[in-house]
Amino acid sequence: MEDTTHLAALVAALGFALAVVFGAVANRVNFCTMGAVSDLVNMGDWGRMRMWLLAIACAIVGVNLLSLLGYVDVSRSIYTGERFPWLSYLSGGFLFGVGMTLASGCGTRNLVRLGGGNLKSVVVLVFLGLSAYMTMKGVLAEVRVSLFDRLALHFDGGQSLYMLIARATRADVGATQWAVMLITVVGLLAFVFKDAQFRASRDFVVGGVVIGAIIAAGWYVTGHVGHLAEDPQTLEEVWVGTNTRRPESFSYVAPLGYSLELLMLWTDKSLKVTFGIAIVAGLLVGSLAYALATRRFRIESFTSAADLGNHLAGAVLMGFGGVTAVGCTVGQGLSGISTLALGSILVSAAIVAGSAATMKWLYWRLA
Repeated sequence: MEDTTHLAALVAALGFALAVVFGAVANRVNFCTMGAVSDLVNMGDWGRMRMWLLAIACAIVGVNLLSLLGYVDVSRSIYTGERFPWLSYLSGGFLFGVGMTLASGCGTRNLVRLGGGNLKSVVVLVFLGLSAYMTMKGVLAEVRVSLFDRLALHFDGGQSLYMLIARATRADVGATQWAVMLITVVGLLAFVFKDAQFRASRDFVVGGVVIGAIIAAGWYVTGHVGHLAEDPQTLEEVWVGTNTRRPESFSYVAPLGYSLELLMLWTDKSLKVTFGIAIVAGLLVGSLAYALATRRFRIESFTSAADLGNHLAGAVLMGFGGVTAVGCTVGQGLSGISTLALGSILVSAAIVAGSAATMKWLYWRLA
């Protein structure tokens, strides 16, 4: 038991350290999926979207190399399972995209903004966390299960693209994984770096590479450092220090719910600081440290009641949508896609669609 406790603390500490770097870098390069969609929809600017795609490419390389070399078993993660709840993926992703647009960014972005002094993000993060927890274990869980989760497909062997292709073609799984990884990454990198303006942007290039590497490092921490072939108590395989009890990487919907739970029930000794909770704190600390070091810390607040209402509605939609879709722009859009899971690609597309549609609607109202 003592060894497990120390290992869980190590996993959380490493997650915190990685998140501090993530927070500082995200603040420096203005990493934001909603912002990337906004730039593209409203100005035709692909800069931040290319940075997001570069981060995805780097994460795919890192995670699949870890998998192929036997360090991390991503097939045991929540993203690659055999059950494919397509309605939850589409609906949850779309609602999350709507919510992050109304709330001026996803959970990750709001943590970064809070570190920079934005008080609006306090409201967003609290209501996002409450909504997420209610969707996992509270009254909204009934809605999620009864209306969305019932409709699902089943893929024998899991929903990773290489597994689906290998089963369809009867090819070797390892060789197929190599091929799918290379084709995907080469395609993404070719698109990302074909733009001379992006190639000249040091911040965007470094930001994409570092964030992608952090996602891969998160998988290594939980999937290798925190992995025990036999739990000392149950004698079962276990991944220590994670809320899912599986290998995982960065995500910022469910972890916000668990963070609120820990703060509200601090004296409950059964609750521990997990990897997910640690990366919430680490992201905030990293962004705050960068903002203070560069003198960019500025207090901001709501401008009107309508502004407050939009952020509240957006936060609730993100909490419900993110849990329903099993992840957010980072959880599905980076960590999930890095496993080449079909569901993660579907969720990410739905998030972008929801965000773009909401932007169009908001601009139509103002016209």
